[in-house]
Amino acid sequence: MKSALPKVLHRLAGRALLQHVLDTAAALGPGRTIVVTGHGAAAVESASAASGARFVRQEPQLGTGHAVQQAVPALDDGHATTLILNGDVPLIRPETAAALATACGGTKLALLTIELPDPTGYGRIVRAADGSVRAIVEHKDATPAQRALREVYTGMMAAPTAALKRWLAGLRNDNAQGEYYLTDIVAMAVAEGTAVVASPAPDETEVLGVNSPLQLADLERRFQRRQAEALMEAGVRMADPARFDLRGTLACGQDVEIDVGCVFEGEVTLGDGARIGAHCVIRNAHIGANVTIQPFTLMDDAKIGAGAIVGPFSRLRPGADLGEEVHIGNFVEVKNSTLARGAKANHLAYLGDATVGERVNYGAGSITANYDGANKHRTVIGADVHVGSNCVLVAPVTIGEGGTVGAGSTVSKNTAPGQLTVARAKQTAIDGWQRPKKKPK
Repeated sequence: MKSALPKVLHRLAGRALLQHVLDTAAALGPGRTIVVTGHGAAAVESASAASGARFVRQEPQLGTGHAVQQAVPALDDGHATTLILNGDVPLIRPETAAALATACGGTKLALLTIELPDPTGYGRIVRAADGSVRAIVEHKDATPAQRALREVYTGMMAAPTAALKRWLAGLRNDNAQGEYYLTDIVAMAVAEGTAVVASPAPDETEVLGVNSPLQLADLERRFQRRQAEALMEAGVRMADPARFDLRGTLACGQDVEIDVGCVFEGEVTLGDGARIGAHCVIRNAHIGANVTIQPFTLMDDAKIGAGAIVGPFSRLRPGADLGEEVHIGNFVEVKNSTLARGAKANHLAYLGDATVGERVNYGAGSITANYDGANKHRTVIGADVHVGSNCVLVAPVTIGEGGTVGAGSTVSKNTAPGQLTVARAKQTAIDGWQRPKKKPK
């Protein structure tokens, strides 16, 4: 990967490669999950600690068989089947992994295989005349005839646990690389008379590994296309599914439209008729029915009521809670604030730690001064208030219902309902005043 970061911690769709595999394993309900770590072991174990997996280290790294040997003391003899997955093959589906375990059935050695148009680098499946699997030959050790085979071993298998332990103990490293190959257990199983079966993977994308930034980018696009197609099949309309990124979960109602370049992270829901403009980043948000999110909007941990309009170039920070038909316009930032139905802040404004009533009009350039250098304070703006342009509301402060704050005012005291409040210096005109002039050099 040409990176200081261990390969399995590189991210795909917002999650580490290893986390994808751990999630797949967890979906199968295993008795235990064991992760074999090597390069960057401390970082990998720290990043994956929340998974509940048990970690064993492979030091030094002497091949795939040697890696699985390290897990032997942690294997439970009470479990009939051991499923072996790869930490750098992130997109295997739980259904495919479950089918592999089922093919083993606690008695057979089951290999996950696939036919590839270009099998370079993969171990080849060698079959007998009757079609039964007889061996796997690593690419580096394969003859020209074997390299012509297109059915390959994906690196994933399921084996009877007791037999697996026995086979692992018999591995040798007399090969071109001087390594202990896990694939050598196939010949051992055949010699013992244990059935070796192939469980075909339904999709090449599921079995592709990552060994370079180029391969990681390719898998990212494959995965995103898979997610985009699932959403479109459910009725979502996308301007271009090739320019869509989902790094979490996205639940959509009917007649949702998503323009190009949008990124969805965490848990996002879009109500019926929601329209998401180009190049928005939406994280952990609930967006109601018939909401329009205009281009280049960024939101995080926000709630948007039905019929609201947000953007373009708006920022909704955590705790932004917009009611129905609220308008938040260009270059407006909202943080930890609630805006009731019909409130508007259409341009160049900041609302932080504020409670805004219905139908409030919040003028351009106005801000709530919510931070005193040590603590945050709240601003309350009553229903039907009009705040003029370039005002500063110094919290804690309450603007009474129906009140008006004149443009350019700095308000630091509560105002009564219905009042006009003007708090600015008196305008002064000086006749004959001259601007300073530059002194000659």
